[in-house]
Amino acid sequence: MLSELGNDKLRWILWAGWHGRCPECGEGKMFRSWLKLADRCEVCGLDFRFAAPDDGPAFFSQCFVAFPLTFLVLWLEIAYDPPIWVHLFFSIPLMVIGCVLPLRPIKGWLVASQYVNKAQESGTEHLWAKLHAREEADKRRDQ
Repeated sequence: MLSELGNDKLRWILWAGWHGRCPECGEGKMFRSWLKLADRCEVCGLDFRFAAPDDGPAFFSQCFVAFPLTFLVLWLEIAYDPPIWVHLFFSIPLMVIGCVLPLRPIKGWLVASQYVNKAQESGTEHLWAKLHAREEADKRRDQ
């Protein structure tokens, strides 16, 4: 039973992240441009200020894409000793495209994972509670 719950959470995180959808409702868009998060979900109103993927997308892109591609390019150089134009027209574009394309799905995955797992920076629970209490008080006062 517990593993099924974990698998469902993982599937939801991967689906929402890959498609750039709101991790709460799955309907609204998570991004307003290529890598810029929306302020809030236009469907359910989820505020995306909780999200702090920071350098995570670049790190995972390097680990899962750049390092293997680097080994491929090195193998090409050692095995065939191609002219420099081969690297200019093959290796460099492959590295750039291979590292840039996965950034958005990886960022979506990290944001969805933070939301679903209620992740926050260690030691900031009190600060977040205080901030949200102040926001709620401001909303009540404005009404």
